[in-house]
Amino acid sequence: MDEGSDHPGGPGSGGAPGPGGPGSGGAEGPPPKRWRALLRDGPAFGPTRPGFWRSPVRGRWTTSVLGAVLLVGLTVVTVTGLLSYAAYNPDLTPVNDKTPDKGLLGFYLFPWPTDPHWLYRLTQGLHVTLGIVLVPVLLAKLWSVAPLFFTWPPVRSVAHALERVSLLLLVGGALFVFATGVLNVQLEYVFPGSFYVLHFYGSWVFLAGLAVHLGTKVPVMVRTLRAGPADAPVPGPGRPAGADLGEPPGLRTPNPAPATLSRGGVLGLVGLGSLTLFAVTVGQSIGGPLRATALLAPRGRASGEGPNDFPVNTTASRAGVGAGETGEDWRLTVRGGGREAVLTRQELLALPQHRAALPIACVEGWSTRDQEWSGVRLSDLADLVGAAAPVWVLVESVQRTGSFTSAGLHAGQVADPRSLLALRVNGADLSLDHGYPARVIVPAAPGVHNTKWVGRLTFEDA
Repeated sequence: MDEGSDHPGGPGSGGAPGPGGPGSGGAEGPPPKRWRALLRDGPAFGPTRPGFWRSPVRGRWTTSVLGAVLLVGLTVVTVTGLLSYAAYNPDLTPVNDKTPDKGLLGFYLFPWPTDPHWLYRLTQGLHVTLGIVLVPVLLAKLWSVAPLFFTWPPVRSVAHALERVSLLLLVGGALFVFATGVLNVQLEYVFPGSFYVLHFYGSWVFLAGLAVHLGTKVPVMVRTLRAGPADAPVPGPGRPAGADLGEPPGLRTPNPAPATLSRGGVLGLVGLGSLTLFAVTVGQSIGGPLRATALLAPRGRASGEGPNDFPVNTTASRAGVGAGETGEDWRLTVRGGGREAVLTRQELLALPQHRAALPIACVEGWSTRDQEWSGVRLSDLADLVGAAAPVWVLVESVQRTGSFTSAGLHAGQVADPRSLLALRVNGADLSLDHGYPARVIVPAAPGVHNTKWVGRLTFEDA
């Protein structure tokens, strides 16, 4: 049967003649009956017509498998993302808080621990790597349910309208969060506003849509996966070829095209895409020889020389830091307990020196292996000015521009004996790109809180 034969104005439809014909109403457009038919049945062609979508591998089982993978993966990505936000200690000081209007959305925040020392390296590496790996799965899931986005009429009832709104939040939020996340990894800030604000609020919009979606779809997904990938039932009276009992209206095409891939082939192709992205991403988090395979890490693959031969995200030239800020006139100002001390680098080197083997891990997902740092403990500098523990510290850089020219570290981080104002790394002086003349290094802290080119430390009562 001609696909358009049941549409108003088509052959045998009994509708009025086309525009310009008798009874067309002239320039006023189609008569009211045709408008009502159009609103009821939709356009005669395009994505709202069931026959437009012809892939025979679409169906509840394919969608359920992709949905199950996303459910597991997105749970991990969400948890690690929330942990990453907590690691910034946004409740400690306004300089840490890039989302000052978060309100109740910050209900779960807690002081970020310093043990294990590789914690942020693990959680953020997992967040970024898994997020990138899930991109093909997300796109395939959207492809598998694309016909449902165009079902006609768009809204059938109040309940259906609410479901459509939740779907808009889910799909729009997912695309937005994944897009901003990938752009951040590539250090391409083409979107308006701060990445932190956009990604944070976009994530909560996505989670709201996901919660509604899971409440209605998880039972269906579980039943479908238990039933297995059964073939479509044999057509019967009043049942068009390709129909499948239990399929949502519009998910399975009534006019399937010849198959070019099986359902397993589609899933295999998606898996191959995810595996490829994993192979060119994970090296930035593992480090060592695998760092050369991290083709998606734009600056995480850059290194220094000799003992300073490990990745750096922001170079001194990019930060606008040079000899004028870090030369012989450089001084460290330490304040706290009502006192102030001003120290040269030589005076810092004369204080008791301590060592700590710690990595650097950045929000973009790249990290280093443990480096051997040496310098003065932050707790010793607090004692130097009589700041009685517990205290937190505001660290300020001589860098004048940028998002993280200062950062707050909570009392637990200050008290940890591995938290240093580092002066040397791997037995050599820090290079300028790695923070010479002095930088902070703290176990399990995000890279941006390991402030480079430190000029002032201010200890405050916790």
